[in-house]
Amino acid sequence: MRKSSRSSGNGGACLEVADNLPGVVGVRDSKDPAGPALTFPPTAWRIFVARVTGRG
Repeated sequence: MRKSSRSSGNGGACLEVADNLPGVVGVRDSKDPAGPALTFPPTAWRIFVARVTGRG
């Protein structure tokens, strides 16, 4: 699990991504670890990240 590099140190809007799971990428709000999580196929996650960051 890794936290977004854009998250603030004071507990602001944080996103955690688990990209070490077989066949799936998990995403959740770090302030609510027991709350809902989203899962994506790795290819879909890579496309999403590329488009959001302007690399795709």
